[in-house]
Amino acid sequence: MANEKNGFINFLQEFSIPLLAGVAAALVAGNLAPHWHHYWFGAHGGEGHPVWSFGVQLLGHDVNLHFLINDVFMVFFFGIAAKEITESCLPGGALNPIKKAINPLIATCGGVLGPVGVFFGFMFVAHSMGLAGYDQLSSEDWATHLRGWGIPTATDIALAWLVARAVFGKGHPAVNFLLLLAVADDAIGLGIIAIFYGDPEFPAAPEYLALVAAGMAIAFALRRMKVRSWVPYIFVAGPVSWVGLMLAHLHPALALVPIVPFLPGPHRDTGLFTEEDEVDIMGDELASDLGVTHSPLHNFEHQTKAFVDFGLFFFAMANAGVQLSGVGLMTWVILSSLVIGKTVGITLSGLLARVIGFPLPSGMGLRELVMAGFVAALGLTVALFVAGAAFPTDLALQGEAKMGALFSGFVGLLAILIGRALGMHRKRGET
Repeated sequence: MANEKNGFINFLQEFSIPLLAGVAAALVAGNLAPHWHHYWFGAHGGEGHPVWSFGVQLLGHDVNLHFLINDVFMVFFFGIAAKEITESCLPGGALNPIKKAINPLIATCGGVLGPVGVFFGFMFVAHSMGLAGYDQLSSEDWATHLRGWGIPTATDIALAWLVARAVFGKGHPAVNFLLLLAVADDAIGLGIIAIFYGDPEFPAAPEYLALVAAGMAIAFALRRMKVRSWVPYIFVAGPVSWVGLMLAHLHPALALVPIVPFLPGPHRDTGLFTEEDEVDIMGDELASDLGVTHSPLHNFEHQTKAFVDFGLFFFAMANAGVQLSGVGLMTWVILSSLVIGKTVGITLSGLLARVIGFPLPSGMGLRELVMAGFVAALGLTVALFVAGAAFPTDLALQGEAKMGALFSGFVGLLAILIGRALGMHRKRGET
C-alpha cells in the first residue's frame, strides 16, 4: 500500500499535476467567483479586511496569502532551480566541461534575445499602427507597457522536460539539450528579475545588498565548518539574504540563488532533474562501506521537492486566476514573442554555433533543433511570475500578459501532436 501511495505521489509530481490542477482551478475561480478569488489570493486583498492579512506588515509589505506564496514559497522554487544549475557545473554535469555545452548555451542566448526582439518589434508596430489605442498612451504608460519584455524570456523547466520526453522519447539527446537550455535560460531569467523587476514604487537601495553578501558569507563559513545539514544554510543564511533583497527593493524570491551554490554537493552530477546521486547509484551497502553519504545539496532538493511541487498548486491559484474576458493585445504579444521568438531564436543560434565549430549533440538535426525551440516556448510558471513582477499595479495589463503565458501551455499539446506526426518519438537505443 505504501508503494502504491508513493507511486501515485511520484506520478503527480512527474507530470506536474498540482501545477496544472492549480491553473485549471484558478481559471474557474477567477471567472466564476472573482470576488472570492481576489479576497483569498489577491495581492492587495479583497474588500474589508483580507483573511490572510490581519493588518500585519513585514518590511512594508502586507502579509497576505499572495505575499506568502510569491515572496516566500517561491524562494524554494528558485532555490531548487539554483541547485540544478550548481550540479550541472560538477564533473559529469551538462556544463562541465563547458565545451560540450557551448551549442545549447549559444542557443539559450537566442532563446532570450529572440523573444525580446519580437516583443519590442510587435510593440512598436502596435504603437505606430495605433492598435488597441497604443498610439494614445502617455510616455509613462508606454514605458509601463514595455516592462513586459522580460515575460517571454522564460521557459517552464518541468513542463518542457515533460513535453520533450513525450515528443522525442526518453533518452533522446534532444531532451538533455532542451533541459540544459531551459536551466541556462532560467539562470538568465533570474538575473533579469533581479536587475529589472524590483519594486517600482521604491527605488533600488543597493546598499542593502550587503546583507545578501552577509548571507553568502554565513553559507561559506558553514561550508568551511563542514556542516553536513542543509538546514542552517537555508534557514540561517537564507533569511539574511531574503531581508537584504527586501530592503534593497529587489525580488526576495531570489534569496536562495546566491546561497545554494555553497551547499556541499556530490562529487559528480548524475544528470539534470534526476533525484539519484552517487550514493543511490553505488547502493547503500557499498556507500556505507566507503563512508559516502548523501550531500546536503542532494538532501535539500530531495526533502523539499514534494513541498515545492505540490505548493505550485497554490502558486497557480495566486497567479493564474485571470478572467478570459481580459484577453487583449498584450496577450498576443506575449504569446507570439514566446512562440516565434523562442523557436526562431534557438534555431538560428543553434545553427550559428554549429557553423562556428560547436556541433549539435549526436542524433540531433535541424528538425529536432526547431522542435526543441518550439517546446521552449512553454513559459507558463516563470512567465506568470514575471508578469506579476512586470505589472504589479496595472492589474488589467497584468491579466492580459498572464493570459499570454497561460496560452503558451497549448504549445505542449501541439508539440506532441506534431512530433508524433513527424515520427520524432523514439525509445532509448533506437537510431
